[in-house]
Amino acid sequence: MARASLTGVSAAKEPNPARRSQRSRRAVLEAARELVLEVGYAKLTIEAIAARAGVGKQTIYRWWRSKGAVVFDAFLALSRGGEEEPIALPDTGDIEADLKTVMRATVAEFADPRFEAPIRALTTEIINDPDLAAQYREKLAGPVDEAKKARLRSARDAGQIAVDADLDLALELLYGPLHQRWLHRSGPLTPEYADALVDLTLKALRP
Repeated sequence: MARASLTGVSAAKEPNPARRSQRSRRAVLEAARELVLEVGYAKLTIEAIAARAGVGKQTIYRWWRSKGAVVFDAFLALSRGGEEEPIALPDTGDIEADLKTVMRATVAEFADPRFEAPIRALTTEIINDPDLAAQYREKLAGPVDEAKKARLRSARDAGQIAVDADLDLALELLYGPLHQRWLHRSGPLTPEYADALVDLTLKALRP
């Protein structure tokens, strides 16, 4: 909409740089997700992301230092739906039902190509990039693990798991086999598999 200037001549409304930057950022993240699916992480380049997003390469380097960092933020935005709400697991009072809900969702996510491709790419990149590994722990793995342990503490307080249960080890028991099966593509990721992991872990943790 036009506005009147002091001289009485209409002037176009000035563009909002912050809004434009936000649109460009979203375009870059979407382009990174699409290209990881199409060409794979090894063939992914900053140039290709810039071309797909319709931005200059230097725009990407102004926000991210590497393609691994771009892919990480692309995955983070996808997994959180763009929201910055605190992470929390469902708490219905039934630890078995709640863990099965979470594990079924996790299995479904790992089996979804939209998530699987960037997760696998990040796993590869983190091995060789300590800075990206630290960022992954700070922004995603750490907060998610804390949310999981908070739910286990609630179950422990309710007497549903042993008072001396090692919660860090409990998470390894629950998620370790899933990551192993996914990493090596050694078996199907199904809701039944998710339920079996919960049953086995709780059998070890019950009072």
